[in-house]
Amino acid sequence: MAKREDYEIKTEQLVQPIVDANSFELVDVEYVKEGSNWYLRIYIDKQGGITIDDCEVVSRALSDILDAKDFIEDAYILEVSSPGLTRPLKKDKDFQRNLEKEVEIKLFKPFEKRKDFDGVLKAFDADTVTVEEDGREIVFNRSDIALIRLAFDF
Repeated sequence: MAKREDYEIKTEQLVQPIVDANSFELVDVEYVKEGSNWYLRIYIDKQGGITIDDCEVVSRALSDILDAKDFIEDAYILEVSSPGLTRPLKKDKDFQRNLEKEVEIKLFKPFEKRKDFDGVLKAFDADTVTVEEDGREIVFNRSDIALIRLAFDF
């Protein structure tokens, strides 16, 4: 297991009780390098949306635990935030919550000479995602999907 994945899993285990105690939903945990900085990002949500105060509650509690456990070797910046409207669908619960909703899909490589698709999320399983586009169902392998998220017309 890569160091990054190990840090994400351990952090998820530490933050989940904090999130649960505050009736939030843990959407995602990611450990990424941007430029010369490492970021440990926690994305939380709740019905009606997350506030800055909600993020602060989780950040303060998690920061103390991370300092005590001290399992991350690199210097990093801890960020706790809302995932935003255009967050990617990653976990099965994300797909379940968004069945019958409009999604946009970006593929790693072209399928039918296209890499971008928009349609209604119809089904999913461990290996595939089914979308209805213009009256026809298209089944994508999850491993071929670079990004899938709710579609919004701004």
